[in-house]
Amino acid sequence: QVQLVESGGGLVQAGGSLRLSCAASGRTFSSFAMGWFRQAPGKEREFVARISRSGAITSYADSVKGRFTISRDNAKTTVYLQMNNLKPEDTAVYYCNGGVVGQDPGDYWGRGTQVTVSS
Repeated sequence: QVQLVESGGGLVQAGGSLRLSCAASGRTFSSFAMGWFRQAPGKEREFVARISRSGAITSYADSVKGRFTISRDNAKTTVYLQMNNLKPEDTAVYYCNGGVVGQDPGDYWGRGTQVTVSS
C-alpha cells in the first residue's frame, strides 16, 4: 500500500513557475513508476508526465513538453513536477499517481493540489 500527499499548488500569473511535490509513504516507493495527472473543470483527467522507477526515463504529454520536468528522489520517497512558463490552460487539480503504465494511471492516487494560472 502506498499513500501519496501532494503539495506546492497555488495561484500564479501566466509565465510563472511552480514546483509540485508528492510525498509517498511506504517502503515500496522505488518499485513504482510515478506520474502526474491533472483535471480541469468540466474536463476528464489527463496524463501529464511519468517517471520510471529509477528516474532514468521520463515522458510527457505534448501540451507540457519543454515546460514541465518530472523528477524523483527515492531516498526521500518524493516525486516532483517543476512547471515553468505556465499558461492559463494549465489550470487544474494536479494528482500524483503511483504505478503508471505508459500514460495510464496506476492504482494509487493522492488527493490533488490546485494550480491556478491567471492571464
